[in-house]
Amino acid sequence: MSEQSMSGPGDDQARPSRTRTRSLGHGDLRLLLLALIAQQPRHGYELIRLVADMFHGRYAPSPGVVYPALAQLESAGLVTVEAEGGRRRHAVSAAGRAWLAAHRDEVDAVLARTARSARAAARAGVPMPVRRAMETLKRALVSREGHWTPDEAARVEALLREAAGAIERGM
Repeated sequence: MSEQSMSGPGDDQARPSRTRTRSLGHGDLRLLLLALIAQQPRHGYELIRLVADMFHGRYAPSPGVVYPALAQLESAGLVTVEAEGGRRRHAVSAAGRAWLAAHRDEVDAVLARTARSARAAARAGVPMPVRRAMETLKRALVSREGHWTPDEAARVEALLREAAGAIERGM
């Protein structure tokens, strides 16, 4: 895979499928994997889990998509692979670091799109009445326009922590 094939026209927009909107745009997963590997060497399964965690469990790329993308990164010379206990550990190569540096804007855009898509996926799992209540709470907090005394801030913090605790405990 050449540097040209790492991205192309249309990579900046998610393409909808007939059944649901894609969690990642065309080509975004490859760049996301490369960025995650650049943070530290990783195994394929670990990358799948990391992406699933980013999406709060509402989306996880399949091994049938991740492993071919990793093979493309390897064949392009952007990652190296080391056998480790029967598993393959991927590390970014010098060429991969150079590619990331040269395409920083594109990588940052993918990371931003991924974060937006992950937030949307998380919101989609929240029932509408709860989303409306969250919006009401947000408006109430913002309406203070920064006019908070330390006591008011502490009181609201305690209320929010109490509510969060009750939700986590299942009330």
